[in-house]
Amino acid sequence: MKIRLLWLLLAALVQTISYAQSKTYVLVHGGWHGAWCWKKVIPRLEATGNRVVAIDLPGHGEDKTSPATVTLDEYTKQIVQTANAQTGPVILVGHSMAGVVIAQAAEVLGKEKVAKLVFLDAFMPKNGESVLALAAKAEALNKAAGKPAPGPSLSQCLLLADDKKTAVVDPDRVGQLFYHDCRADDVAYAKAHVSPQPLACLGTPVQVTDARYGAIPKVYILCTQAKDLDKRSIAKNVPIQKMYTLASSHSPFFSMPEKLVAILQTL
Repeated sequence: MKIRLLWLLLAALVQTISYAQSKTYVLVHGGWHGAWCWKKVIPRLEATGNRVVAIDLPGHGEDKTSPATVTLDEYTKQIVQTANAQTGPVILVGHSMAGVVIAQAAEVLGKEKVAKLVFLDAFMPKNGESVLALAAKAEALNKAAGKPAPGPSLSQCLLLADDKKTAVVDPDRVGQLFYHDCRADDVAYAKAHVSPQPLACLGTPVQVTDARYGAIPKVYILCTQAKDLDKRSIAKNVPIQKMYTLASSHSPFFSMPEKLVAILQTL
């Protein structure tokens, strides 16, 4: 009886230690996407005891907010609310456009709540910069360095709504732009789920400070084969702890989820 009780206590202790060592990841999708894009990442991160929350930003995925009305502030509030609902600190992972969103959310949450910011081939802003401003700066630097885009730029692949408040990516180009190294079934799945992107969120500059956003450790994961935009200059826009590289398209969550998760687990 005593031995059985001892084993139960030991098992409870191991479980407590394991829980204390686990991390909480909040995954934030990029433009035109939703929480659905993390479907291969979530189970792999959870398999090692981590807690994972993937959210739909307003107007994306299962969220029914009209995309034409969505603002960066609403994006930010969604992340802040989700992060504050978790026990302990969180690691915010932002893909593409969401780099700007997690930056603004981190300014609100502070380093007490955000253990680390992860920019997955994402726009990593300084104060006063927006997605569109960062993209324009990166394109200018790439051109000056003699590194033109390998194909049509993202802006050339957009189809604007009549009210010019949202845009979709040309269905004939979205596969080559975002998923050129992904399996055919993943490409078909993505094409069936991509949705209109609120343009106001791309043009709104962040308001961040060195004392809050600047104080949170940052890492950058650069997708070296991405065809939407070469983001090497963006990866140097703000001081970071470390940069990782993946020889993938802009969508490593589909093309190489194991390698992406391996990086996330080291943080």
